[in-house]
Parts: sequence; structure tokens; C-alpha cells
Amino acid sequence: MKKVVISLVAILAATSFANAADAGCAAFKWPVTREQALFAAAPGAQPGVSLAVGEAADVTLVPVDTISFTVPPQRAPANGTFGATANVAVPPEGELQISLSGEAWIDVVQDDRAVKSAGYSAAKTCAGIRKSIRFKLSAGPATIQLSGVKDRSIKVAVLAPE
Repeated sequence: MKKVVISLVAILAATSFANAADAGCAAFKWPVTREQALFAAAPGAQPGVSLAVGEAADVTLVPVDTISFTVPPQRAPANGTFGATANVAVPPEGELQISLSGEAWIDVVQDDRAVKSAGYSAAKTCAGIRKSIRFKLSAGPATIQLSGVKDRSIKVAVLAPE
């Protein structure tokens, strides 16, 4: 009887894992189809790039220990990782959705302080998009701080939430 129970548990666990993998981009809390389209044609950009709402860029990253962040990242980046900053003009509505193609810590800074996120969604099963974070901000300039990235580039999309 024990073998049957163990086998049944193994089958159920494997089925659950397979279903999660099949979920793909539908695993996000909100649609990421706009990001998919933007990431497919994202132009290369250097750290410090200015992004407009509705744009994406494939940002070249530098070692985190060479970056002068406006405020220290809320999660200390591991040694040997990469990061960058980008600028964005927040529209009067004040809401931004920032999506990333890979693993990274993201802080959005406005008025010299990090702004807490208003929503978060991530999926390891969505090819090309890893996470999407929403922020409620004031209209005006803001800085996106990326850190803890293991790769030398990451795609970033800045959108108004749907």
C-alpha cells in the first residue's frame, strides 16, 4: 500500500509541475503581451538611458560596485553582479508598470527615496519575461535602479498598467 501511495504522490507532483510549466506567460497576474512585443525589438541602450512610457530597451549593465545609486538598493546585490540606472518621466496618472526580461532587483526612486511597489507578478515559465512590477508615483522624474543581475544586459519595459 505504501508503494501505491508514494507512486500516486509522485504522479500528482509531476503533473502539478508540468501544469505550472505549461502555464507560461499566463502565470502572470496581468497580461504581458505588450512587453513581449517590445522586447522582441528592444534597441540596445547604455546605463543612464532615458525611457519613455511605452518603450523598452536592452540595457547594457556594469558591475554594481561601480554604480553610484541615488539610494542604496533595498536588497544588497551579491558580489560579482551587474546593474544600471535608467530615467523615466512619470506621466500625470502616476502609475508605471516596469517589466524585466531576467532576474534582477529593482528599486524606483523619486524625490531621493525608494518607492514601495504597488503590485508584483513573476513567472519563471514565461520565455523572455521574468517579472513585472507596478508603482504609484507622482508625476515627474524618477530613476529606475537595477541591481543583482547575473548577466551583462537586461531588457526593461516601462508601461502604463492596463
